[in-house]
Amino acid sequence: MNHPERPAGRALSEAEAEAEAARLIAEGYSENAPVATRYKDVAPVPAIGYAPPVQQDGRAPMSQRATDASVLMLAGAGSVSMVSVSAGILMYLSQYADPVVCGIVLGGPTLVVLALCRLVRRTKEVVEAAPPVIHQHYEGTVIQDNTEITTNTRGVIARTHNRFDR
Repeated sequence: MNHPERPAGRALSEAEAEAEAARLIAEGYSENAPVATRYKDVAPVPAIGYAPPVQQDGRAPMSQRATDASVLMLAGAGSVSMVSVSAGILMYLSQYADPVVCGIVLGGPTLVVLALCRLVRRTKEVVEAAPPVIHQHYEGTVIQDNTEITTNTRGVIARTHNRFDR
């Protein structure tokens, strides 16, 4: 390191280097030494670190499809618990409610919902399996040629006669 009064590029002699080292050490341990107020690490940030993963708040990372299924299951569980609790309160308060009748009345919509879910799933599979719709746009003169070829083969030694109908 060059001192401010020394021109840059001139190497220190051994005596000067020892004197500079002693000055820097004395300056570092003195009471009025300047204190660093900031530090900038110029080392590049590694793309992959060695720190262990830290659990993040919220839901665990998952695919969009898994997230949608999770939300659907949570909503279904909430609605089923509301129906079950209301059925239990109804049977307790009425004192003569037949559990079979309550099961049929409250279970009927569940069967309808399950059937509709299965129908929607099947419809989605059919739509995904359908061939894509192709739209072709042309500019200028377009000629459509619908040619039928009729083939007739007869005889022991096969002779084929092709006839083009226009």
